[in-house]
Amino acid sequence: MSKPHLDADGRTVTVHVPITIRRRGGRKLVIVPDGTNVTTAPVRRHIDNAMVKAIARAFRWREMLETGQYQTIREIAKAEKINESYVGRVLRLTLLAPEIVEAILGGRQPTGLQLENLLRQFSVIWQVQRDAFRLIT
Repeated sequence: MSKPHLDADGRTVTVHVPITIRRRGGRKLVIVPDGTNVTTAPVRRHIDNAMVKAIARAFRWREMLETGQYQTIREIAKAEKINESYVGRVLRLTLLAPEIVEAILGGRQPTGLQLENLLRQFSVIWQVQRDAFRLIT
């Protein structure tokens, strides 16, 4: 946050506060730099359909690989008509800590957690994941 600035007329004070505005379930949320939601209206838990769908796909694809329905990620990508690297990133979601998966499925994920965060590389150590995704257990 910057220092308040008094305009020349002496009647207007300007203060700059770094915030991020995120859309979640059609609502706008105000997020401060430490990730805290400061939106005045109480926010109900929201199930993020994109994250739920990605997790469901990941576990379905893993089962397809384990049962031999498909032999490689390339075969899954071709069958689903999507990018091979996307299939690989989504498959990593099967390595998420069970508490994170449960929180997402129950709509209790941290406010700032988005699918794009989950699709980046993350540690396979569950405690490191909980810390990285700010999941309070």
